[in-house]
Amino acid sequence: MNVTFLNKLALLATTELPGGEASGSLLEDLAKRWVAGKWGMYPIALCLIVAVAIIVERVIVLYGSASISKDGFLRGLKKHIYAGDLDRAINYVAGQKPTPLTNVIKAGLMNVPKGEDEVQAALDEAALRETPRIEARTGYLAMLGNAAMLTGLLGTVSGLIGAFEAVAFVSPADKATVLAGSISEAMNCTAFGLLTAVPALVAFSVLMGRTQAIINDMNEASVSVLNLIIANREKFKNATISASSRDDD
Repeated sequence: MNVTFLNKLALLATTELPGGEASGSLLEDLAKRWVAGKWGMYPIALCLIVAVAIIVERVIVLYGSASISKDGFLRGLKKHIYAGDLDRAINYVAGQKPTPLTNVIKAGLMNVPKGEDEVQAALDEAALRETPRIEARTGYLAMLGNAAMLTGLLGTVSGLIGAFEAVAFVSPADKATVLAGSISEAMNCTAFGLLTAVPALVAFSVLMGRTQAIINDMNEASVSVLNLIIANREKFKNATISASSRDDD
């Protein structure tokens, strides 16, 4: 191949659509590259759509509905436990935003009249119930990132096969066009696969870190509340739970 042929090949692979249209805006450029990537773009796009949906849902849950200030929550709860007022402690927890942490603590407080062992068992049971809800779906992001990357690699291999077939079987007059299209397919599949995989894997790491932080706060709060109940056991010796507090459960 001479220099003129290589220049023509690069021009066809990077700046023109099959119909010869020049690149324009970003959306037009993406549309051009989508067409150039051929069938390999569709599974990558599916991975991207599912990954974005999971990321949005998990961000809303982990940074919104499941998030609460552990220290602030415990400060408000401690004064009721120190006072030995179980009903107010339960009502205080029930008045907070429902999160995994508050659900676990409330389960423990509801069993204070039954004894410390029952409180521990209730805390453990509630933690086992809430933990899968916190961890739900985040692990799929790693799988989707890997799937997008491997699908991009598969598209790359498909493009390279087409390129070698062009060299072997296509007539010299059409060789540059077919070869450029095959190389474009290979490179665009690789690029889109990586553009999907990298954000998905980064989001996986960030969301797993947030998930672990919430679980750690939940476990730490459980131990703190149990220790407070044990330290103030005398104040709860004859404790009962009012009907209104049970209705809040």
